[in-house]
Amino acid sequence: MKYTYTSITIVLFTALVSCKPKIEAPEASMGDVDGSRYIAIGTNNTSGFANDGLSFYSQDNSYAAIIANQFNEVSTIEFKQPFVSAGSIGFNIDGKSPLKLGYKTDCKGVTSISPVRIAGAGDLTQLINQYAGYGPFNNFGVTGMSALSVNLAGYGNPANGAGNFNPYFARFTSNEATASVLSDAVARNPTFFTIMLGDDDILAYAKSGGTSGPIPDANGAAGVGFSGSLEEVITSLTANGAKGAISNIPDVKEYPYFTTIPYNGLTVDAANAVTLNQIFNPIGISFVVGVNAFVMEDPAAPFGVRQMVEGELVLLSTPLDSVKCNGTGSVFPFRDEFVLDLDEVAEINSKISEYNSVITNLSQTYGLAYADTKSLIHRLKTGTVYNGVSMSSAFVTGGAYSLDGLQLNPNGQALLANTFIEAINFSFNAAIPYANPIKYAGNIFP
Repeated sequence: MKYTYTSITIVLFTALVSCKPKIEAPEASMGDVDGSRYIAIGTNNTSGFANDGLSFYSQDNSYAAIIANQFNEVSTIEFKQPFVSAGSIGFNIDGKSPLKLGYKTDCKGVTSISPVRIAGAGDLTQLINQYAGYGPFNNFGVTGMSALSVNLAGYGNPANGAGNFNPYFARFTSNEATASVLSDAVARNPTFFTIMLGDDDILAYAKSGGTSGPIPDANGAAGVGFSGSLEEVITSLTANGAKGAISNIPDVKEYPYFTTIPYNGLTVDAANAVTLNQIFNPIGISFVVGVNAFVMEDPAAPFGVRQMVEGELVLLSTPLDSVKCNGTGSVFPFRDEFVLDLDEVAEINSKISEYNSVITNLSQTYGLAYADTKSLIHRLKTGTVYNGVSMSSAFVTGGAYSLDGLQLNPNGQALLANTFIEAINFSFNAAIPYANPIKYAGNIFP
């Protein structure tokens, strides 16, 4: 598919003429990059997963597709994706449709704009394999893929069972029984590649409240540790002389999924303060009228419950109607899967640091461009301005994240694409035009 979105160029220098600055844009150039057979390997954002679902629209606006668009501003390339049908509502593997903004009435009868499902169920007919009719593909973004699974043979084969099979890859594998994501990518004989791996290994743990099992070790052989698995990907893709760019791993805790509900978001009136103190004072927990920390389960605490402390996180998966009307988070403490305690936060921080050390070392060893996605995500947390438009990680209203609070929307995907392009231009003597995020859609209000 040929991409034709309008792009902008970066101003590299100015010249003074008649006492006024004259701004000249450099001539667009691919530099040392041969983008003719560009492929992308990654997970959720690479595949275009957004709004808790996969759809044609979200795939067409992934950062990988936007990078391909910008390559096409300079040269002509083909970037094929395993698209969901344009007329489909989309799906996720839980059988749900993607989210949209609509009106929702809460347990107190208050109606407000909120993420709601597009339909009662997702379009699971889209799980059919696309390879025979449309492959081979260039986008090897696989939602939910561990870095340790990239070279797992038969990763698209349901007979391999949970953990060794991914339905999203089954949609476009070249051979259900034998192919891996990496083998299909190598078969494309890429001239250039982008990699964004390891983020979902950490995110899977974080969004489960630390209940999904340990984050894979940073070190270890391919299929066992992150370092060996990532190096296998890089050596395989560079074996024919291809150049590439790799992203570091952002602090996933800065996503709206983890920042929207504060640990002390429990507001208590006078009557409820009396009731809660009658329940909890005997075990050493007190409430005041106004703002209070939520109550959570903790097997290590006296009587197995305690109040949350600063630095601990409440997940967006928390059932808010139950919080508002049924005493969840107070009378009924938050279960483990809805919170990240300090130990779990520390584990996430440690693994992000370890993984990024691996990525930095490998990018230097193999001469890859280094895309600093971590800094981009941090800027969104504090708020950033692009072409006079403010964007942040605020849930729904921030303009950069999709409605699941985890993946970027098209605005954010364009920012991510530009992060890669900046690294590519710097490392490979290129002047690839930047995408204009403002020309991509954000969250659409009813």
